[in-house]
Amino acid sequence: MEQENSGTKLIHIASLLQRYWLTIVAAVVVSTLLAWGYSMFQPRIYAAQSSGLVVTSGTGDIGTALAGDSLAKSKANSYKSIAISMPVAERVSKALNIDDSAEALLARISVDVPQSSNEIRVTAQAESPALARDLADAWVQALAAEALSVETSASEANDSAVQVSALGKAALPTSPVSPNTKLILAIGVLFGLLVGVSIVVIRSTLDRRIRSVEAIQQLGVGVVGTIPMEQRLSAERSIIETGGLTHNSSETHAFTESLRELRTNLSYMDVDNPPRVIVVTSSVPGEGKSSLAANLAVTLAATGRPTILIDADLRRPVVTDLFGLPAGAGLTDVLSGSATLEEVAQFYAPVPALMVLGSGRIPPNPSELLGSKAMKSLLEELSRDLMVIIDCPPLLPVTDAAILTKVADGALVTVRAGSTRLDELQRSLEILENIEGNLLGVILNAVPITGLGASQYGYYGKYYYSSVTDDPSPAQDAATSATTSEVDRPVSRGRRLASEPAPGLQSPEATVESTSEEASATSDANLASFDDLVSARVNRRIQRDR
Repeated sequence: MEQENSGTKLIHIASLLQRYWLTIVAAVVVSTLLAWGYSMFQPRIYAAQSSGLVVTSGTGDIGTALAGDSLAKSKANSYKSIAISMPVAERVSKALNIDDSAEALLARISVDVPQSSNEIRVTAQAESPALARDLADAWVQALAAEALSVETSASEANDSAVQVSALGKAALPTSPVSPNTKLILAIGVLFGLLVGVSIVVIRSTLDRRIRSVEAIQQLGVGVVGTIPMEQRLSAERSIIETGGLTHNSSETHAFTESLRELRTNLSYMDVDNPPRVIVVTSSVPGEGKSSLAANLAVTLAATGRPTILIDADLRRPVVTDLFGLPAGAGLTDVLSGSATLEEVAQFYAPVPALMVLGSGRIPPNPSELLGSKAMKSLLEELSRDLMVIIDCPPLLPVTDAAILTKVADGALVTVRAGSTRLDELQRSLEILENIEGNLLGVILNAVPITGLGASQYGYYGKYYYSSVTDDPSPAQDAATSATTSEVDRPVSRGRRLASEPAPGLQSPEATVESTSEEASATSDANLASFDDLVSARVNRRIQRDR
């Protein structure tokens, strides 16, 4: 368990770095540029070093030499204090004719005496290489003169037994010692990295966008489906699930399989009384609920189950455009009595079991129209024999979806991964709870199936379908089609459904083996049965309730 938690944390950290790597890079680049600019504006300081040696005068035996060497080393330490004194600085100022004060010159000088040595090293810093060299040499000379003055005044003699002798001229420095550009740039990179990581941590902490199934489940609701990202839907709204059982590329397998999984989940929500009127909505616009409703309707109708998709978004209708069907009269015309369902409902040719009811003319009072008795009667009559999918406006901007959820079997709330905020979903759920609407579940849409961030959404369909061939044999198609029709065919409840052939027509199993002409004839008969079954009863009910 601990290893799993560690692995999950590492994946989360890696996904954060992958998501915000531009932020980290930008912080590092900006910090490095600022460090480079700082170093460019700093004055260049050069350093030169000159040395002096403390020596004793006189010759003699070895004992005398050893005593003189010990004296020289002792004097070297005491002369260090003289080297950083004001008199020496004043001597140097006069010798070099420098306008700087003695205190300013002392700030440029450092004196060092190596351990157990009679050598005195003077390091001078200046803005130019020549000045640094001259300052170091002059300082050793001034030290020698001041030391001689101190020794002679103390002994009241003209000569001193101990003297400071220069070891040579200081070398001309070729490169500045300050600023240390490499060190400043390294500090800039580390500071930028720290700032970038801090920004990522703060953003991830304050980020309320939904990025995982677990985040939705924390609100106490279930996720009934995860729909992977589909590039064609990113560019524009379109129908991806054509209703067929085979597809031209493995990229589509994950998307279509996720819709079929959603279809199965809906059928098992209540085995005895599965939902037949489903509202598909979202919290805010742009979460893909219209495309999802359209593709879900196609998936349901692909099994032969009679399905109708109603565009109840009377403010921004898009369903007819999705299917490439002509716009015009639709739901509002049926509810107002200016047209019948048979006149305005359109069949989707690739999937004969699917009817599409457009929005019709946009009314001035969408909420009142959707909450009318005529709308309730329409849904009740359609749900007797059809699976009804309703594309509704988002929950937060308007009340249309909430009104329809009240009379429907339940609502599916669409959430776009990485876009919808947790507080938006929470407010949407509160709206449904306040009206006592039935929440069927949440659909996590546009889930990434590649990259480090894919694993946190709990979607693995792509890996399963990576081994599926793109061109199954015709025999496999026929067998799969027959099996799917048997599994997903709904109970007729005493009525002949549109998916069932009219008397005298071939059965679904026989249709699989029939010629294309026979299949076309069967489809036409099904459509006629569809009209006969639904239109008259729906129109009579609406007229009565109106």
